Amino acid sequence: MDISKDYDLFLDAIPGLMVIDKNGNVVYMNEQCADYIKVDREKIMGKYVTDVFPPSNMQNLLKGPNKFNTNFYFCDGRMSVSTQVQLRKDGEIVGVLEYDMIQDIDALDDLLTKYAGTLKDEMAYFREQVRNFKSTKYSINNILGSSQKIKDLKYQIELASTTNSTVLICGETGTGKELVAHSIHNLSARAFNSFVKVNAAGMAESLIESELFGYEEGAFTGAKKGGKKGKFQQADEGTLFIDEINQMPLSLQPKLLRALQEGEIAPVGSEEDVNVNVRVIVASNQDLRELVYKGEFREDLYYRLNVFPINVPALRERLEDIPELVEAKVRSLNGELGKNIQKIDPDVYRQLMDYDWPGNVRELYNRVEVAMNYAQGEILRPEHFNWRADNSSIDLEALQREQNPIEAIKKEAERKLINETLMRFDYNKSKAARYLKISRSLLYQKMKRLGIHL
Repeated sequence: MDISKDYDLFLDAIPGLMVIDKNGNVVYMNEQCADYIKVDREKIMGKYVTDVFPPSNMQNLLKGPNKFNTNFYFCDGRMSVSTQVQLRKDGEIVGVLEYDMIQDIDALDDLLTKYAGTLKDEMAYFREQVRNFKSTKYSINNILGSSQKIKDLKYQIELASTTNSTVLICGETGTGKELVAHSIHNLSARAFNSFVKVNAAGMAESLIESELFGYEEGAFTGAKKGGKKGKFQQADEGTLFIDEINQMPLSLQPKLLRALQEGEIAPVGSEEDVNVNVRVIVASNQDLRELVYKGEFREDLYYRLNVFPINVPALRERLEDIPELVEAKVRSLNGELGKNIQKIDPDVYRQLMDYDWPGNVRELYNRVEVAMNYAQGEILRPEHFNWRADNSSIDLEALQREQNPIEAIKKEAERKLINETLMRFDYNKSKAARYLKISRSLLYQKMKRLGIHL
């Protein structure tokens, strides 16, 4: 049977097919469409489209440059998704044709399920690509602060990123040396290649060599079949960050020096050298010059590492950055801890800036998190900072500056007791006074004397 010219068969098979002329009047509707919207197609011919099907907006396509439109219809408890197409003849709009792509919820649900699956696969692919492109967690934007010290640090990072020279990052524990290494890599021409990290203090001396330079199959008992690439090979064309370089064993320092000077490594158990193109960044929380003087670090390796030195300032050297650091940490912790801190009492900053921060930014962030766990409501207050919650030893140097050290310790203990009691009773002073077995007026007097403000 030849159906090639059976146009009625073709037209009747299209769901929801309807055509209007340039005046918006219905000039064609197939039987399927008439049945779906429950009209007599013989009686509706020539009528305006919204008189036939009130939800329609086909007439809107009779004007303007848009040649196509997609519309959702919800009518009589049913829904459909329709495509509308301008009909043009000799360059003029003569009508609009509409047909349904979907005519029931189940079909729409099936389409959305398939699309969600496709989208999930695509997102997984792009996440992997981004992961491959950006192998670092941080960038220079993660270095917070507006002090001159931080401005100088960022300038050094930007300069270091333009070269391939070895960088030596020095600074106390908790200052953010790794963040600096990430930032240099992300700004460099190697940004889309690997960033590989190794901690010289995090492994047994017997494992560091194979971890850095890799090994051949059978190099030692327990060696992986086929051998293993070391960190240098993993970082080829990218950046290798060696943290706590001051802990590098003396026995391995000559091999590291050769890798830096010659661009060659010798995997454990191999008789052949392997060429690598790696930009090396190292970090130390000790003065390497002092270690050289003590004979604990090779002088030639020190000079090879100290090509582009960067010193990360301690927090006590940039106390003016504390408000910015605290505000950023509070915003981050609000989501993590389910808090809603919207304001920080100015006395908090005065308290924080009156401390020397031996643990630097890491310690500050820890203190802020501890305080937020105590906080209720929307304001972070000085009393939320429980300075001796970690049972740390007494700061004898600080007490030496006091006229009466014993009274100073008593005062601090009293302040801590009142603060913790107030927090326990959600700052209800009457309940706190009853718990402390003192009058409410005496509690007020003590709070004033101890500088406790609510």
